[in-house]
This record gives sequence, structure tokens and C-alpha cells, in this order.
Amino acid sequence: MSEVVYEAQIRIERVKGPLRMAYLPAEEQAVAFGVHGAIAEHYGVAPEVSSPHATTIDYLIAAAGG
Repeated sequence: MSEVVYEAQIRIERVKGPLRMAYLPAEEQAVAFGVHGAIAEHYGVAPEVSSPHATTIDYLIAAAGG
């Protein structure tokens, strides 16, 4: 079996509703994750609950495209 070469050290804080802050390696500032548009609508999140932020799926799609 191979040795583990990388273990991500990530911390997630839930702020309110769907808003979460992710503390990622090599980033000085926390990254905000939330919901927006059709995703917010799908989950029944009212616009006044939190300001729109990119979702985790947005980041996954961006990473796959990069």
C-alpha cells in the first residue's frame, strides 16, 4: 500500500442557514459557501435569509474545469 502524501487540513464553520465559512490551506481568508438562484429556490431558501454565495457544487465544477 502507498504512503499518504497529502492530508487536507480544512475547517468548516456554519454561520447561519446555508452560509458556511471554509478555512482552506494556502488561503489567507476564509471562503464563503452558500446558495444562490435556482439552488436556493430548490431548497426553499428565501433571499432575505442570507446573501447569495457560490455553492460547493460551483467550486467542484470550477475545479474540474481547471
